[in-house]
Amino acid sequence: MPGRVKTRLTPPCTPEQAATLAGAALEDTLATLSRVPAGRRLLVLDGEPGGWLPPGWEVVPQCTGGLDERLAAAFARAARVAPRAPALLVGMDTPQLDAAALAEPLSAARRPGVDAWYGPAADGGFWALGLARPTGRLARRLLLGVPMSTPDTGRALLARLAAAGLTVHHLDLATDVDTIAAARRVAAEAPQTTFAACLRSIDAAPGTAG
Repeated sequence: MPGRVKTRLTPPCTPEQAATLAGAALEDTLATLSRVPAGRRLLVLDGEPGGWLPPGWEVVPQCTGGLDERLAAAFARAARVAPRAPALLVGMDTPQLDAAALAEPLSAARRPGVDAWYGPAADGGFWALGLARPTGRLARRLLLGVPMSTPDTGRALLARLAAAGLTVHHLDLATDVDTIAAARRVAAEAPQTTFAACLRSIDAAPGTAG
C-alpha cells in the first residue's frame, strides 16, 4: 500500500511508485522461489493476496510487532506446518535472486553439517536466513532483540548464530531494494525482471526525478 512500503524510495519516487516497485519485487521473488525445490512454500503476508500469487503457495497471516518478532513467528509457523524440515526465510526485496544459485547450497547433498544459512545484504543486513532444524524457541533466541534495518543487523544476527553453536553456510552477498540507488543497481543486475521493467517505466514517466 502506498505510504506503507519502501518509504525510503520516496523521494524521488512517489508513494504510489514505491508501492508498485515493491509489488514487482515481490512477484519476481515469488517466481524465483517457485523454481527452488521445496516441500512447502509459505508466504507470510500482511494483507490479502492478489492475482500475483503463483500456484503452490500457502498464505499465512503476518503477526503484529517488530520485524524481529514477525521473523521469529514466521519460523515458528514453518516449524509447526512442516516439523523437522529445514526452513529458509527470504525477504521480498531481492528480485535479482537466481533460483539455481540458491537451490545448490540448499540441496540435500550440501545440507549435511549445516545448521543455518545466512544471506548477507550489502547494507549490513541480511536477505535470507535458514535453519536446518527450526523451532519457535530457537527462532526467538536468534531473532528477538536483534536491531533491524541498521548497518549492524547482520553482525548482530551472526553473533547470535555463533552463540547458539550453529554451523553457518554463507550465501552470496546481495543488494536489497531500500533506496533508489540500490533499486537501480538491482535493475542493472537483472534487467529481465518485472522489477527492472517497472523501474524503467517509472523513469520514463514525465516529471520523475533521476
